[in-house]
Amino acid sequence: MLSLYGLSLKIRKIMNLKLIFYSGVGSVTGANFLLQFDNKRVLVDCGLIQGEKFAMRENREDFGYDPKSIDMLFITHAHLDHIGRIPKLVKEGFKGPIYSTPETMSLAELILEDAVGILDKEARRDSVLPMYEMQDMKDAMALWQTIPYHTPNNFGEFSVYLKDAGHILGSSMIEFSWKNNKNIEKKILFTGDLGNSPSPLLRDTEFPLNANYMIMESVYGNRNHEPKEERIEKLKNVIKSTVERSGSVIIPSFSMERTQVIIYELNKLVESKLIPSIPVYIDSPLASRITEVYKASTNLFNRNIKEEIEKGDDVFDFPRLLFTTSGEMSREIDHSKSSKIIIAGSGMSVGGRVIHHEEVYLEDPKSTILLVGYQTLGTLGRHLIDGEKTVTINNNKIKVKAKIESILGYSSHKDSDNLVDFVSKAEGTLEKVFVVMGEPKASTFLAQRIRDEIGLDAVVPEREIEYELD
Repeated sequence: MLSLYGLSLKIRKIMNLKLIFYSGVGSVTGANFLLQFDNKRVLVDCGLIQGEKFAMRENREDFGYDPKSIDMLFITHAHLDHIGRIPKLVKEGFKGPIYSTPETMSLAELILEDAVGILDKEARRDSVLPMYEMQDMKDAMALWQTIPYHTPNNFGEFSVYLKDAGHILGSSMIEFSWKNNKNIEKKILFTGDLGNSPSPLLRDTEFPLNANYMIMESVYGNRNHEPKEERIEKLKNVIKSTVERSGSVIIPSFSMERTQVIIYELNKLVESKLIPSIPVYIDSPLASRITEVYKASTNLFNRNIKEEIEKGDDVFDFPRLLFTTSGEMSREIDHSKSSKIIIAGSGMSVGGRVIHHEEVYLEDPKSTILLVGYQTLGTLGRHLIDGEKTVTINNNKIKVKAKIESILGYSSHKDSDNLVDFVSKAEGTLEKVFVVMGEPKASTFLAQRIRDEIGLDAVVPEREIEYELD
């Protein structure tokens, strides 16, 4: 294996690098960024734009570039807003390799297969053709190759090095190195989504050392999470108070990472007898399959949880935990009137099985809807967290009588203070920061903090504007 120094000598000098943001600006979803080297056009992420629907109409529009002209695609992690349009890219002519960590590749196949089914249902409901189909997903997976963390990879005009982002299993920061026309090596870092370290499961986010340019997320650019020690206490109290009212707790949760973290936290509460013993349903076949990938990837877990596993604790299992598979099993959950916890997707209540459960329990004043992550504008989850008293589900008006609670500390994104601290770690070399993947007020606030507190040039880029980097 070549050292980074040895590898960098083989990188050909290029003129100024060009950077274009096609989506993922002005919104927390839809990551899609283009790097233009002398002779190579490289994409970073190709995500689904989401809002009040699983997939916004905007996803059907042209990419803004010819997919046939793209030489390769690099993926930071397997969340749908970073991978959800890859099959469309392939369907429209992209033939190059796709690169990510091995874990991201494994998870992406599960996520995209699930997305095909949901997109098909949306298309039939709207009387349009699906954006892509199963064969397009399979064609995309056939192009996929893997790169492990901390391994230099030479692509002629540039090299690539992956660092652990600590966000979800296999998530990476992608560092591109190249030599400019003055023979000076430069580095640009795409953070993807940055983990809310320390995580209950994963290793901490690595430091962004030696980067000259940074493209960073800003989901929580203008707010901070409650302290981590408070979140499990709040989870415990929400469950206990709901059970005391003879109600049920419904947790809309992303199938990947969030569900596994909640299972782990419930495991600790149950084993410590801090909450009553009631049924806990993981009502998501996708979450069940993803949990198996997590169980097979404990080498990426942090030291604390590795020690728990070595002592014999199955951190993803406890008494009365039930994984449902079929639709019939899902519907039977609501037939029982006794208290229960239901964890189901999607995390922002824009599709999946949680919609049915919310339709049942939102009008029950004894029950609680517990929101454990960011809720994008226009989603049902956002309507609930904003305190709306009537919502629409499946064309039915539903009065919100259930208690609505939220725990932002379960987010797998860094908050504002930790994003600023992350940038400060590269202060010695960093020349410019591009703030993306956030609502406009969050991105603008974070960019201003970076300028004021660190003294670095930070901008919120415009969509489809070409930025030249020296």
